[in-house]
Amino acid sequence: MSMFRVEQLHKTFGEKTLFNHISFSIEKKQRIGLIGVNGTGKSTLLKVLAGIEGKEEGQLIHANDFTIEYLPQDPELEEGLTVLEQVYYGDSPVMRTLRGYEEALMNLEKDPMNEGTQKKLASMQQKMDELDAWEASTMAKTILTKLGVSQFTKKVDHLSGGQRKRVSIAKSLIQPVDLLLLDEPTNHLDNITIEWLEGFLAQYPGAIMLITHDRYFLNRVTKRIFELDHGELYQYEGNYELFLEKKAEREIDQENQENKRQNLLRRELAWLKRGAKARTTKQKARKQRVEAIQEDTPLTKQGDVDFAIGSTRLGKKVIVLDQISKSYDEETLIDQFSYLIIPGDRLGIIGPNGIGKTTLLNMMAQRIKPDSGTIETGETVKIGYYTQNHEELDGNLRMIEYIKQTAEVVHTADGQVVTAEQMLERFLFSRAMQWTHIRRLSGGERRRLYLLKTLMEEPNVLFLDEPTNDLDTQTLSVLEDYLDQFPGVVITVSHDRYFLDRVVDKLIVFKGQGQIDRYFGSYSEWLAEEKEKEVSQPVVSQSNVKPSNQPNKKAKPKKLSYKDQQEWNSIEDTIAQLEEKLESIGKEIEETGSDFDKARDLFEAQKLTEEELEKAMERWTELSMIVEELEEDKQK
Repeated sequence: MSMFRVEQLHKTFGEKTLFNHISFSIEKKQRIGLIGVNGTGKSTLLKVLAGIEGKEEGQLIHANDFTIEYLPQDPELEEGLTVLEQVYYGDSPVMRTLRGYEEALMNLEKDPMNEGTQKKLASMQQKMDELDAWEASTMAKTILTKLGVSQFTKKVDHLSGGQRKRVSIAKSLIQPVDLLLLDEPTNHLDNITIEWLEGFLAQYPGAIMLITHDRYFLNRVTKRIFELDHGELYQYEGNYELFLEKKAEREIDQENQENKRQNLLRRELAWLKRGAKARTTKQKARKQRVEAIQEDTPLTKQGDVDFAIGSTRLGKKVIVLDQISKSYDEETLIDQFSYLIIPGDRLGIIGPNGIGKTTLLNMMAQRIKPDSGTIETGETVKIGYYTQNHEELDGNLRMIEYIKQTAEVVHTADGQVVTAEQMLERFLFSRAMQWTHIRRLSGGERRRLYLLKTLMEEPNVLFLDEPTNDLDTQTLSVLEDYLDQFPGVVITVSHDRYFLDRVVDKLIVFKGQGQIDRYFGSYSEWLAEEKEKEVSQPVVSQSNVKPSNQPNKKAKPKKLSYKDQQEWNSIEDTIAQLEEKLESIGKEIEETGSDFDKARDLFEAQKLTEEELEKAMERWTELSMIVEELEEDKQK
């Protein structure tokens, strides 16, 4: 039985229909991904479900005690509160008690000898015991730490945009609710934090509906996909991978229906042109039928990029970085870094937020200068720069007017001419929509328009600074197809793992304190190597570090217990069995065909088996290190 039902929901925005009497239900613990082109109403749907925006028609049906928590794209924090006060925001008894306890603790730190403050803290500790709120307190601080927020008593007014988003995420995760609504939770998070969030949401007790451009995240977290498309809602069982298969089938079916419609229209027109003898009423009916078929124009398939734009010639010399350094506020971001960018490079720049990635991009674009070192740019280089904080678009201009300010036509690599109208269509703006004023566009649509404007400049070196933020999955697919055929150099700063794997084959990796590594390969290959390094490097606790003036005695190797020895004897067989099971499941998935219920179960079994195999491999590594140490000790 569903815990939340939406029936015949209808809402418009100006002349655009966002929801055309859509209906759906949400079950307990479901994981739903909401996708669609920016501007179709995804964020609006979450706001309607959360009760933040109203609806024109329809019903939202749920129990009276049903609770919802909503995470907006742009965090809405109450100024003057500390980080913990904001995270503990809410009217539940646990949240009120947590706020009271933290307040009493802060007051005691300010005045430890005050008896009233001591009594207040004792009273709040008793309430914490009564409500069993200690676990919630620990979880909140753990979540904040995992999200990279460590200053719990800092006022939210003084936080950066990225920190505010992380606090807002923590606030939404700590609230005990039936339905969690997340709008772009991965924006401005680094990859390590995103992976942690994936694991956390897998254990979340409530249902989840989320919007995200991160397709790996979408694929791993969700088990059901809702697609909003021109006011209609299409529902798919399975993750993002299965959605792509089912959507392809739907589009093929629509294409077949369109072919039938065109054939019928041709026959009807041929009949009328022949002037076939028939009663006037029948002839009139045929004309009306032709008019109805003509009016029933289906939604055109958009977004195919089947040409390579960028005819500006690029010479052999692109950009040369020689021993450049840059510091801000006594913090070294880049320290004597050298790099040679050559024609055809596909380069990704990765690292935690605030470490200097955008600074490096700005120096290469000659927007800022290095403190020392030199940057040489080839004479033929023409840079197109898509920035995080794009230029303010003139809301009084129509989309087509804005694009034509840059260029009315662009040229393909083989000399063909493509008009501004055609380019807008390829980036998901229909001919009818192209005359819409920019002020009527959503934030995501404006980002897409600004992206197109950057590409219309016909650069031969393209800089992309976090291009996946605020762009929908369909636009990202269009951009990736475009970049596949782009003949110039692409340099991108991004946290999007899927985008990096699709677009780049070299990495510049910011390590901190000015140190930068180079890596030749994909992002996933680099990440796998980094994880291997973590596994192979034993953790040394600070308490075991001997002072330099004392002899460093070798600790006795740990012995295997009887239970460990039995596990060591059988663990390789266990790993082999799990690998065989994975292979068998893989074959079953390939043979499943269109039985998507079975496929969903198999994908779930595959995921659980992979997790089991990973744990077995970790245990094998741990035991093998002990065995090797014991063998070495025997040989001495």
